Amino acid sequence: MSDADTSHSPLHYTDTKPAGHADFYFAINATFRFIRRHHGEAALRKYWHDLGGSYYRPVAEQWQQHGLAGVADYWRAFFAAEPGAEIEVVESSAEVRLEVLRCPAIHHLRAHGREIVPNFCQHCYFVNEAIAAQAGMTARVCGGNGSCTQRFLPRTADTPTQNLEDIATAA
Repeated sequence: MSDADTSHSPLHYTDTKPAGHADFYFAINATFRFIRRHHGEAALRKYWHDLGGSYYRPVAEQWQQHGLAGVADYWRAFFAAEPGAEIEVVESSAEVRLEVLRCPAIHHLRAHGREIVPNFCQHCYFVNEAIAAQAGMTARVCGGNGSCTQRFLPRTADTPTQNLEDIATAA
């Protein structure tokens, strides 16, 4: 698929490989650790928010255009390319629920004896919330440290805020 042909894919990038390379997880873990150590927790959260708001803007546009069906399509395509992922995407008229049975990043980092940034799993909330907000939706994460549930639903005034304590510390 060429760069000009991204309109047929739920992903906002093109790749000729059938799956990504798991060593990328080493890079993101190290990046999170560097930002947290040298700039603090607030800077790391801002980094995640900015990543969701800028790099993933095409995803937000797709979600806005296609609604929850676009969210489900995106996650199916995304995790199909993630090495070692075991997930279920459950789609309803009210929400898309992503059941991450085996997180490919946590699994790969553990398998290679890497020290995982303790708040690693929070990036799923901060990045996804920034994407979802642009599409009039919200994201919630529960669990972590290898398996979690991520919910994507329309943003309403009565949607409770994310409790970060619901996101497990990675170990």
